[in-house]
Amino acid sequence: MLSDTIAAVSTALGEGGIAIIRVSGPEAISQVAPLFRSRIPLIEVESHTVHYGHIVSPGDGENIEEVLVTVMKAPRSFTTEDVVEISAHGGVISVRRVMDLLLQQDIRLAEPGEFTKRAFLNGRIDLSQAEAVIDLIRSKSDRAFSIALKQVSGSLSQRIHALRHSLIETLAHIEVNIDYPEHDVESLTSEFIKTKSREGMDGINKLLKTANEGKILREGITTAIIGRPNVGKSSLLNALARDNKAIVTDIPGTTRDVIEEYVTINNIPLKLLDTAGIRETMDVVEKIGVERSRAAFSEADLILLVLNANEPLHEDELALMEQISGRQVLVIMNKMDLPSKLDQEVLLRYFESTNIVPMSVIEEEGLDKLEDAISTLFFGGKLESGDLTYVSNVRHIALLKKAYQSLQDAYEAADLLVPIDMIQIDVRLAWEQLGEIVGDTAADSLLDQIFSQFCLGK
Repeated sequence: MLSDTIAAVSTALGEGGIAIIRVSGPEAISQVAPLFRSRIPLIEVESHTVHYGHIVSPGDGENIEEVLVTVMKAPRSFTTEDVVEISAHGGVISVRRVMDLLLQQDIRLAEPGEFTKRAFLNGRIDLSQAEAVIDLIRSKSDRAFSIALKQVSGSLSQRIHALRHSLIETLAHIEVNIDYPEHDVESLTSEFIKTKSREGMDGINKLLKTANEGKILREGITTAIIGRPNVGKSSLLNALARDNKAIVTDIPGTTRDVIEEYVTINNIPLKLLDTAGIRETMDVVEKIGVERSRAAFSEADLILLVLNANEPLHEDELALMEQISGRQVLVIMNKMDLPSKLDQEVLLRYFESTNIVPMSVIEEEGLDKLEDAISTLFFGGKLESGDLTYVSNVRHIALLKKAYQSLQDAYEAADLLVPIDMIQIDVRLAWEQLGEIVGDTAADSLLDQIFSQFCLGK
């Protein structure tokens, strides 16, 4: 309920320099005021000012915490409501004591994402901007952060609103011709609908062209490192992570489960999966690890097949190459610092030469070539650096594809001179599908599902 005043801790729980408690609602200032002792009463301060004082117990006036309080009066706040932010010492006890007093003042604990939800419901941001807030928080690379920041500022919203405005004009034109059929020239109306549908399809297509790259930048590339035992898989993960994340020994079967690690390469986030060495084994635990390895690479976006260049190809490796042929694969010919005994002609039967990367992980040679190969495989060598609006959200991509199909149906119907009241259905459907992206036509259940993904104080 928007009439409630809500509160939540907006910083990470635990020990830290400061902790920020956010309070928002129509009565936020007046409800916090009895708890705050300062030179000037809180209800008399100017908007967007910071004040030093103490949080006190309203019963006996005992000092509970030394704080700085920031006041932002409606509508000039994130939620467009009165907002009070209390900066306290960063500690579990400090935060708990302040929160306990707030919740005794007819202030309730905020639900996950409720501050952002209020900003949406109060018209400060639309739904695509609200979703970009969580992308901003979860960004795993500078590029992903920049894309999310552009969407928070409304870059995608502006494109969607422009498309919807054009469709509204088309619907208005159709409505006039339905109401006044005596003035309608059917062929001219059909041509108008075809032109507008084509313009809408072209606009949607420009956005969808960025969808694959945007999705990768938002979610990362799930990358499985596979190969036989002792070929250097864990060493490769450690080299890419620039840290000793995985145990490395000369004993085959050391890695018995899938190890996950996020890294950023050339501004591309990778979710690395270091898998157990794939081989036939009687060890029950290792066998489970091998099965998990197979499951991991079957679902991966990218496979890094690590081979020991100092040994001939093993039959297990030939079987692996058969399984992954046709997938997005980079072959790592590791241990190139030793004499090569691997027949590269066999590799070329399965993979392009550009997908074969010679390396010596232990000598840290070839890492730059691997990073360039990953960038080339997914982005043609580089990311777009211009003022490009990336579509990265799976929900947005699905709705754009539906809207494109609806406009294509309208175009084809107009080409066949189908009655315009029938064509109107497809055009309106496209308008509604685009509206769902920005939240104009979104159901309450969808809003609840989206905002439930947020952290408590956002």
